[in-house]
Amino acid sequence: MLLIGPAGAGKTTVARHWADTRRVPTAHISLDDVREWVRSGFADPQSGWNDHSEAQYRLARRTCGFAARNFLANGISCILDDAVFPDRPVVGLGGWKRHVGPGLLPVVLLPGLEVVLERNAERTGNRRLSDEEVARIHGRMAGWYGSGLPIIDNSQQDVATTARLLDEAVARALTGW
Repeated sequence: MLLIGPAGAGKTTVARHWADTRRVPTAHISLDDVREWVRSGFADPQSGWNDHSEAQYRLARRTCGFAARNFLANGISCILDDAVFPDRPVVGLGGWKRHVGPGLLPVVLLPGLEVVLERNAERTGNRRLSDEEVARIHGRMAGWYGSGLPIIDNSQQDVATTARLLDEAVARALTGW
């Protein structure tokens, strides 16, 4: 599964909780965690998007996809998280499907803008973005509406409730109901 959403949507928190509460072995792979393996020369998202940051994102996605395929091949399910933009299908969702495989199930977490701004304000280090950048990313994520992907507005839900909604979205996707 791939959990998609803007900065502050709760992707990493929900993915960790969801993985922790599975009855089967489950790994959580966060693109941001993998990106932060680069210590010297890290392409900080606050500095903007350029060739250097694009290369680091591509490398992190390939690394996450490789890890996910290895976990899956050894009977361990996976949940990944990333801020995938609907208007960049080749490097976004298409890239994830190439790296992980055709069985990848994307689900979008999309709380309201006020919620992501509040959550972002609590972040520290390079994971905290400017309010303007968070608003821009959130606006681009609205493009997922009408995509056919499951979308969860977790503005009013706690982590456990959001994880339960994620379970329901997965069940609907797998059974077609």
